[in-house]
Amino acid sequence: MMLPDRRLLLSAALAALFAPAAASAAADFAAVSAPVAALDEGLIAVMKAGDATPFARRFAMLEPVVMKVFDLPRIVAITVGFGWDQLKPAEQQDLLAVFRRYTVASYVANFNSYDGQQFRILPDLRAVGTRQVVTTHIIPRSGKPNRIDYVMLQNGTAWQAVDVLLDGTISQVAVQRSDFNSFLASGGAAALVAALRKKVATLSGGALS
Repeated sequence: MMLPDRRLLLSAALAALFAPAAASAAADFAAVSAPVAALDEGLIAVMKAGDATPFARRFAMLEPVVMKVFDLPRIVAITVGFGWDQLKPAEQQDLLAVFRRYTVASYVANFNSYDGQQFRILPDLRAVGTRQVVTTHIIPRSGKPNRIDYVMLQNGTAWQAVDVLLDGTISQVAVQRSDFNSFLASGGAAALVAALRKKVATLSGGALS
C-alpha cells in the first residue's frame, strides 16, 4: 500500500487550518462595510433624484438610511463632550433630534446632483482599538477621487459609523465639537439647538427647520 505524500498531507492540514480564519475575515469585512455600502446606495439615489425632486422628499429618502448607518446618539454625545452628562434629559432629546435633522440635511445638500459619480469601498479594514475604519473613494466622471473614511464601532450585533474622516484624516466629530462648544459656552443647549435649526433651514433652502 502506498503511503500518502507528506507534502499533500501538510498542504491539506494548512488549508484546513487557515480556511476558517479566511472565511471569518471575509465575513467581518462584509459586516463592517455593509452599512457604508448602504449609505453609498442611498446617496446615489438622492443624487440621481437631484434638485428636480423637492428637498423634503430627498430628505425623507435618506433619513432612514442615515439613522441606521450612524450611531447618532453616540456621535452627538461625543461631539458635545463632558458637558453632555450635565444636560437635562429634555435638552439631550432636543439636541439629538435637531442633530439628526442636521446630519441628514447636510448629506442631502452636499450630494444633490449626479454626473456619473461612483463610490468604491476599498477591500482592507484598518483597526483602531475596537474600531474598524472603512475607506471609500468617491470617483467623479473625470478628475481625482475624493477619499472618505468611516470609523465603525460595533453596537450590539450591528456595526455603525461613529465618525467620518475627510481625506482620511480630518475628523468630522472634532470639527463639529469645536463649533458646538462655542454655542454651548455662550448660550447652553438652547443656543446650540437654535443654531442647528438655522443650519437645517439654510441647507434645505427653507424647506425644513
